[in-house]
Amino acid sequence: MQAVIPFPDIAPEIFSVNIFGLTFALRWYALAYLVGIFLGWLLARSALRRASLWQRNQPPMSDTQLGDFITWLIVGVVLGGRLGFVLFYQPAYYFSHPQEILAIWQGGMSFHGGLLGVAVATLIYCARWKVPLLPAMDMLALGTPPGLMLGRIANFINAELWGRPTDAPWGVIFPGPAAQNCPGVDGLCARHPSQLYEAGLEGLALGLILIVLAFATRTLKHPGRLTGVFIAGYGLARMVVELFRLADHQFITAGNPHGHVIRFSAELGLTMGQVLSLPMVLLGLAFILWSFRPAKAAP
Repeated sequence: MQAVIPFPDIAPEIFSVNIFGLTFALRWYALAYLVGIFLGWLLARSALRRASLWQRNQPPMSDTQLGDFITWLIVGVVLGGRLGFVLFYQPAYYFSHPQEILAIWQGGMSFHGGLLGVAVATLIYCARWKVPLLPAMDMLALGTPPGLMLGRIANFINAELWGRPTDAPWGVIFPGPAAQNCPGVDGLCARHPSQLYEAGLEGLALGLILIVLAFATRTLKHPGRLTGVFIAGYGLARMVVELFRLADHQFITAGNPHGHVIRFSAELGLTMGQVLSLPMVLLGLAFILWSFRPAKAAP
């Protein structure tokens, strides 16, 4: 008999209250965002308060500016994440139902879209307030992994974005008919807990690497280097996890069970997540190489 792990009995809502006939609920996913932003702020503030970490001993912004910057980032994450999901994953549906494009409470966010939204918000903020761009991006890279880790754990609690069927002993029996729809599998279908793989790689492992580089080495004295490590590291981690994660349903057909958007053979190809992550790896490497250029002498 196959060893499997039953899905833990954790409700998506932490608690709910009824006020004047309206129900307000705090969900794990929302809490993940809030705690992730708070932990990211703590890491960024800690780095900013250590002037010796930065090039010419000059942090890119003050504590007050950091608070304003986070507000811009939240807007960038929400708008970019939602629009990225609409454009990358279900454009035909949302172009025919435009009234649902901004209905984020129905679910559907894209990390790659959120990253683009954050990039735009960072560019605008830094240009408007004369903040050095690359050091600000390095600070942002340092503070991002906690949110990634907690967000993926929330995906697991919500029993969404699960992986491909597996006979590994750590396979999880996710609830619901969609999760149990596994052609060729008799009985209960165990799947890779790919959300936890992502939490471990994109969040915990990458976060620890960035913390060590930022606080125990001279990496922040080379603007753009930490950003490059984050972008390339996330891209690599996501490409690996995509080998175990089930592709979005709109890409899966009877002849394409792995949901490859670029196919090399019946079994080999690239998923949408890998297609979007490959440029990140190349961009991250470009940032890292750029950071090794000779520094200009101070005037």
